[in-house]
Amino acid sequence: MSKEFMTYDQQINKLKNEKGLFIGDETHAKEVLKRNSYYSLISGYKEIFKNKITKKYKDGVCFEDIESLYEFDRALREVFLNYILKVETQIKSLISYSFCEKYGEQQQEYLQHSNYEYRGRNKKDINKLIGILGRYVNDNEEYTYINHARKAHNNIPLWVLMNALTFGNVSVMYKNLTQDLKIKISREYKSVNESQLESLLKYVVRYRNVCAHGERLFSYRNRESIPNFLLHEKMAIEKKGAQYKYGKHDLFAVVIALKYMLGKEEFVIFKNKLAYLLMKYFQEEHGIARERMLAYMGFPENWASITRYRKT
Repeated sequence: MSKEFMTYDQQINKLKNEKGLFIGDETHAKEVLKRNSYYSLISGYKEIFKNKITKKYKDGVCFEDIESLYEFDRALREVFLNYILKVETQIKSLISYSFCEKYGEQQQEYLQHSNYEYRGRNKKDINKLIGILGRYVNDNEEYTYINHARKAHNNIPLWVLMNALTFGNVSVMYKNLTQDLKIKISREYKSVNESQLESLLKYVVRYRNVCAHGERLFSYRNRESIPNFLLHEKMAIEKKGAQYKYGKHDLFAVVIALKYMLGKEEFVIFKNKLAYLLMKYFQEEHGIARERMLAYMGFPENWASITRYRKT
């Protein structure tokens, strides 16, 4: 059953009278709802503040608590997206360089099945990938640099095409490269082999999309997981059975992935920005205890010590 349209005043009345949310400044609340929409703000962030039995807001929760969490998550997305994009840029550069070094700059080379690990379950992925690449080469008119290469040279080298590809496309391309190229590229990342790099890329792609599309990030869980790294052990991350409790399917797993895929100085800057965001959030009164918030994010209590440990 679809939900009925509500005016801003009706939305506020529902929150106050039906759901028990304290709204001290209705004018401010209405402006916030206008900027962000009820669905994005309330539906996306309400559960953490609600009583699971009564389905109403817990005593003492106010509109500004939800707003603060929403703004925190927005800032969190900006930080993560910025550094994930750095990873995306580097892997695009490494793949295009390594592929063209081996096969040359002609477009038919990356459209050739035999230049990938074309066997078994890989075939379906490669067929789909080559179909996507082919559409950019032959049909796409959206990108001026692709149009220029097509008209001026009748050839679109991979390093030109790369800018237009999604991170997901690039992750699939890496997965299906020949083993020698995968190994060569993975050696650019200290302490990561080709199989681990494949997993990290696939994992981070999903979080890149969460950030880019404005989805809730802080509590997002991925069905995929990253491999176990020595870093998990060095940080003494708690285990549940044989599985690490944090840093596998959660946002902290992205932090670990970035530790392995960013340069040392870049990662330190990223971690400091993340620490500042958390410090700022917990300085305010917003109804969420620090321990509980870290658990939602999948962060162990000692998460900030990650920069003290070497990756190997």
